[in-house]
This record gives sequence, C-alpha cells and structure tokens, in this order.
Amino acid sequence: MIPRRIESLIQLYLGYFTPDKRRALVILGPRKVGKTTLMEKLFPPTRTDVKWFNGEVPADREQLAILNPENLKHALGAGTTIVIDEAQRIESIGLVVKMLVDNYPEIQILVTGSSALELASGLYESMTGRAWNFSMFPLSFEEMVAHSGFMEEKSFLPIRMLYGYYPQVVTSPGLEHGILGNLSDGSLYKDILAYQQIRKPALVEKLLRALALQVGNEVSYPEVGQLINSDPETVERYIDLLEKAFVIFRLHSLSRNMRNEIKRSRKIYFYDLGIRNTLIQNFIPISLRADTGYLWENFCVVERMKTLEYHKKGVNRFFWRTHTQKEIDYIEEYDGKLHAYEFKWNPKAKAKNPKPFLEAYPGSEFKVITPNNFHEFVMLPDEKK
Repeated sequence: MIPRRIESLIQLYLGYFTPDKRRALVILGPRKVGKTTLMEKLFPPTRTDVKWFNGEVPADREQLAILNPENLKHALGAGTTIVIDEAQRIESIGLVVKMLVDNYPEIQILVTGSSALELASGLYESMTGRAWNFSMFPLSFEEMVAHSGFMEEKSFLPIRMLYGYYPQVVTSPGLEHGILGNLSDGSLYKDILAYQQIRKPALVEKLLRALALQVGNEVSYPEVGQLINSDPETVERYIDLLEKAFVIFRLHSLSRNMRNEIKRSRKIYFYDLGIRNTLIQNFIPISLRADTGYLWENFCVVERMKTLEYHKKGVNRFFWRTHTQKEIDYIEEYDGKLHAYEFKWNPKAKAKNPKPFLEAYPGSEFKVITPNNFHEFVMLPDEKK
C-alpha cells in the first residue's frame, strides 16, 4: 500500500487535538481514491472495539436511520470507535452523527463519503462545531516521491499527465485504459446520476466532454450551453454538482483594482487528468500534443491543491485576466500578499510580462513554474526528498 499523507494528519487529530473525543472526523473525496482502504488500515473491522457501518448495505442504513439514542447505542454494541463508510447513502446522516457526538462523547466517530452531494446539505448544517473535515484525493506527486523517490517520480511526469493518479491506475501499469474507462463510465458518476434532480445523465457526460476541452481556459456557461444544447442555468447547476462529486473544481477570477479586469469569470480543472483524457479519448504522448501546456497547468494546480489540503494550509486562489488579454495563470493570497504563477511546460519558453499585474497589485510576487522547479510549488519544504 502506498502511504497516504492524510493518514498522519488523521492520526494527529485523533490523538492530540481530540482528547475528549467530542468531534467526528469527516473524510470526503472521489470514489476509488482509497478512503475505505485507509480506514481499514487504521481501524480493522476485525477489532472488537471498532464498529463498522457501510452506507451501501441496506441493513446498516436501517440501523443508523433510527433516530433514537437508545436504539443507536444498541446498534453500536461494545464499539468505542465507529466508522461510517459511504455515509452519503444514509438518510439524515447529519442528524445521526450529531446524535452520536452529543450523546456518546467517549466514542470516536469517523465518517467517509464519496460525494458531497447529500453530505453537504445533510451533514454540515447539523455538525457545526462537532466535526473536523478532511478531503482525500487520488495519489499525489508528494506521496509518490515519499514512496519511490524524487527522481523516479519526476521521470513519470509525462505518464501522470496522461493517466493521472488514481491508485489502481498507478499500481497497474499497462491496464490504465481499462481502469480509467470503468471509472468514467460508472462509479465516478454514480452519486450524480443517483441524485434526485438529475434527469438527463447523457447531458452530464456531454458537459464533461465540453469542459475537458476547455481546461485552463475561461468557461462561459452560455457558450457551453450552446455546445451541449442546454440553458446556462442547467450548465451552472450541473457544474456545481460535478464539483461536489469531486470530478472538477472551479477557479474564480481576481478583480479588485483595475477597471478592465474580467469579473465573475471562472476556469475549470479536473481533479484527475486520467479522467479528463479518457473523456476525450486522447492519450497521445505529451511530446506530440497540442494541449500539453493546459495539461501542465491543470497538473500543477491540482497537485498544489492536494498539498495545501493535506498540510491544512489555507489560501485564497484565483486567476487574473483583463479585457486587453493580460493574464496570470494562477494566484494565491496568504499572509497578506498575492503570489502569482505562470506555468510553462517548456523551461525555455518566455513567460508573459507580469508588469501590468504587479503595477495593479504592488508588493505581489511572481514566479514561473516549469518541470525544473515545480517540486518547489507542489511540495512544501519539509516534505522534499
């Protein structure tokens, strides 16, 4: 098993930061990224002090759906640690977890879910002040460096940009196409297609293919709607659902100082490039592709996001563009300063002049990220190998 960075983070919160065990740990992320495997490693179901519930098992759902402290205690048995897996399938899961936390402070509760769809509305409102929230993603560059070494993982960059970082993909070389095909055809969209407001599953797939072709570019809801024969409101709603299901995520524009800055715009990235390339069925080698620059941008942005999440480092994230086509690929705001980045797959390529941005936002920093220095961007200093 490839060690996961989130494991030490969870252990830290389980121990030092939760001595009274009055908070649940909620771990959300895409399907097939290893949440259940990690929980089984930390809390084996064979342990007598661990009680497991699986939201995809009807009998477990029925037990947890009984909103009564005494009945819940009977269902828990002698367990001092409760693992609720696939929690998004359990009705009123937020109230269930709230009841457990409030009535049984001696019991440690861990909740995992493959989608934020139901959990977002059914859990968070009920869990204010009662949960620590974590996200788990496909494998990261940082994790693979820890597993196999920096130079080896760096040599795999062209492969990772094609096939992504899903654990089964990484550990099954030669079978990437079949594994990614199964993911994109079924389990990845399972939560979305089961959602009660999705009546046109084919439209979701058309939308994803359209978004896959626009990675790294600004996305216009009306223009995408025309491409897939839908209205902008439906496009926006489906994009929101896809984001909650951890398939894509949005980056919004920065607009504070200049009159000609583009406002209320967004770029969309994929959590995993293997899924993106599967959607458009394009696995041409990196050296021959026309979209290599966009893949590199997506790779850097998502790997940075994983690192920030696993290290619990909060930042505001943007891109910047003006109506005169001046632009910055990616911006972070932290410690009272803006940090701007341009992504170049070719280290010799000339970066755009950031002068207009630096004049608009004095004191900002600017850096070009290439394969020669990207490790400084996607790994925090104490994790470099």
